[in-house]
Amino acid sequence: MTAMRAMRPEDLQAVLAIQLACYGTGFVEDGALIVRRLAAAPRTGWVVEHAGRVAAYLAAYPSRVGKLTALHGDFEVLPETQADALYLHDLAVDPAASGHGLGPALVRHALAFADTAGWRRSALVSVQSSLGFWERHGYAVHALADAAQQARLASYPAPAHYMVRT
Repeated sequence: MTAMRAMRPEDLQAVLAIQLACYGTGFVEDGALIVRRLAAAPRTGWVVEHAGRVAAYLAAYPSRVGKLTALHGDFEVLPETQADALYLHDLAVDPAASGHGLGPALVRHALAFADTAGWRRSALVSVQSSLGFWERHGYAVHALADAAQQARLASYPAPAHYMVRT
């Protein structure tokens, strides 16, 4: 059985374990940082429980197109009324649960949430050869004109691509 729900602080250990399994040590973000992010954007973090445990998660927040979070950076959450996009910062599925459509289900859920909130766009940074996955979900590479945002993008190991979906 599979169930999607809001991410909670008690999910932290499962999220950290999924990060490590998916990304390796270079991408794993600190537990205290994840807790701060969840507190900053509690309505836009979700997990999927599969086979009795947290098997996938998505951490997102209200933002504006052209603005992104650096790797290991805090979320700069906009008030929902000022946002024009949902920024998807981190989507990961435990490799043991791959093939069950958990990642795409989380993306669909997030986009439906964004639509309900009135945000017609979504943005993210594609890493670890995930470009094709995101393109299949309607995202396209988007140039960043602002030098500060380009520096944030450069905080991710290459290749990293800023992408937007309208």
